[in-house]
Amino acid sequence: MKIFKPEGQIISTEENKRSLSSPFSLRDAYYGESVLEGRVIRCDGEHNLHVDLGCMKGIIPRIEGATGIEEGTVRDIALISRVNKPVCFVITGFRTENGETTAILSRRKVQQDCTETYISSLCPGDVIPATVTHIEGFGVFCDIGAGISALMPIDSISVSRIPHPSARFTPGQNIFAVVKSVDGEGRITLSHKELLGTWEENAELFNVGETVPGIVRSVEKYGIFVELTPNLAGLAEFSDGVEPGSHAGVYIKSIIPSKMKIKLIIVDCFDADYPASPPRYFINDGHIDRWQYSPDESPKIIESEF
Repeated sequence: MKIFKPEGQIISTEENKRSLSSPFSLRDAYYGESVLEGRVIRCDGEHNLHVDLGCMKGIIPRIEGATGIEEGTVRDIALISRVNKPVCFVITGFRTENGETTAILSRRKVQQDCTETYISSLCPGDVIPATVTHIEGFGVFCDIGAGISALMPIDSISVSRIPHPSARFTPGQNIFAVVKSVDGEGRITLSHKELLGTWEENAELFNVGETVPGIVRSVEKYGIFVELTPNLAGLAEFSDGVEPGSHAGVYIKSIIPSKMKIKLIIVDCFDADYPASPPRYFINDGHIDRWQYSPDESPKIIESEF
């Protein structure tokens, strides 16, 4: 199966650089129908995208900027927002005016090919690479290939609940995701938590008696939930003055797999603006039919089925 990468992942490759190195290599890419990437340097008044090819000017006519533009199902903001970002394209021809040659490009053709040969073959449970493109309170939009977008809802990002997706991701971040569902029109919804390890896999990273860092995620009357990893949180006794989002040093008092509980003691709690750590993946390829988060000895079953 042909794989189309999210935009931005091939622009710095040696192969892409070679293809953009001279007019002759660009013509080879044209005849070979190679998928290339370049940075959009301008979107003109007619919403044509001007692309930096290094050795030659390149232009993506408006209707070639994305699938759905010509039909009106995609708004022009999808083109405007590409300025100063990489885009994928194939070269469809060349034109010469006043002695200057411009390459005519199409992003739409790459997206159509991606949909027909890659996106349409995806099914729930497939693990794929993705790039975070846009963050909203309800979830993140990810490029899953050639600029084609899929939504990852906030409740699918991790087992540990977060106040906003920006607590986990930043725009432009390369991640892995699992296909959660495909609707009747081919739109894909993603999940992420299944790739971050089960309760046992995460608990094995810690030992009773250690003092480790954590993030306060929830303050309840019966206790304070402190996230140790995105898929693992422990419970500490209630304490005044502790706020969600605070960083903490916590002492691990006990680990109880049968109850999926980690008992903690908060040693210190403070505000800090530490950047989010990149995800630690326990799965980053292949296919998942069923994923069980809970330990076998736990009477409570937490699972995902695809």
